[in-house]
Amino acid sequence: MQYIRKTYGVPAKRGGRVAYIDNNPNGDGDIKIMGTITGSRDAHLRIRLDGDRFSRNYHPTYNIEYLP
Repeated sequence: MQYIRKTYGVPAKRGGRVAYIDNNPNGDGDIKIMGTITGSRDAHLRIRLDGDRFSRNYHPTYNIEYLP
């Protein structure tokens, strides 16, 4: 995770809250889905979105908003 923070300049940490911005194809605007960082794998974050039972890989800067 230190590699991700240093390389991409993001405040990623395990347990941190994020919003994944889903580009809605219907043209109704973007949807923010809240989630929790559960770890990392290579240069990607493992994030469990609220309502999901498992984590998925996400790029640290693509459609991710880090929350305080």
